[in-house]
Amino acid sequence: MGFEPPQRLVRALGESYGDTAAGDWLAGLPALTEQALAATGRSLVVERVAAPGGRSSLVLLVRGADGTPAALKLAPSAAAPGLERAALAHWNGWGAVRLLDPADGGRPVEEALLLERLHPEMSLRSLPEAKALLEAAGTVRRLWVDPPAGHGFETVAERTGRRTEAMRAAAASDPALKPLVTAALAAREELVADSPETLLLHGNFRQSKVLAGERAPWLTVGPEPLVGERAYDLARLVRDRVEDLIASPAGAATARRRIKKLADSLDMDQQRLHGWTLFRAVESGTRALAAGRRQEGEVTLEFADWL
Repeated sequence: MGFEPPQRLVRALGESYGDTAAGDWLAGLPALTEQALAATGRSLVVERVAAPGGRSSLVLLVRGADGTPAALKLAPSAAAPGLERAALAHWNGWGAVRLLDPADGGRPVEEALLLERLHPEMSLRSLPEAKALLEAAGTVRRLWVDPPAGHGFETVAERTGRRTEAMRAAAASDPALKPLVTAALAAREELVADSPETLLLHGNFRQSKVLAGERAPWLTVGPEPLVGERAYDLARLVRDRVEDLIASPAGAATARRRIKKLADSLDMDQQRLHGWTLFRAVESGTRALAAGRRQEGEVTLEFADWL
């Protein structure tokens, strides 16, 4: 099957898994696509690749023999597509893209998800900032439900704990980062010591992960699900459009107002949201620097410094 994966995906997979492993997975995409299409039992035809796409998966826009549109998402097993499938099945379309079952007794391929077709070209980032934040808050609150019994999702403490060593290494290699890293790690320790909730979370929620749909105005996609408190999930949303914030003379004040406004609108402890926003910004910034994305890292860490 002839198609070219977006260069954004190629670069991101190389950063995440190394060029060799990424290259092997990309080389196997044609065969994986054929296998996944056959497993749906729906006689699907590929229309095109969704571009620029994401950084962890390839999304193919497909259509059934009856004309019904859908999307086929292909992701490396290291990206835990099975956990994404479990979360989407649990939400069952409530606030999130709907997972489509295989027809005619087909069985899902581990690395493939068949999803309802949304509008990939229209995310919340297409709206004015105030409206986008309002719609985002209304969407993410639908996802915060009790996790299914016997789930295999990691906790916020587990996920963030795995990332602390790299943050300490970043501070050791660049002493200028030490104050921010120290503050972020201290905030995490305090937050995980007394977590007030154990809810199913999106894990990577931001405006670009909310797309326009047909059965609902806005639906979220691309979860990296885990369980824990809502403030962790909301923290990534606080720094959306961070480049605009950095470019604004009132950026620091705007960021602090966002925290207060989002916490108030979702009945959340403002200090916990502040703490998780700090941790997630420092973690993301140091990770971007380590991957060679210097501009992204510096902008994110400047945002963190405001907090």
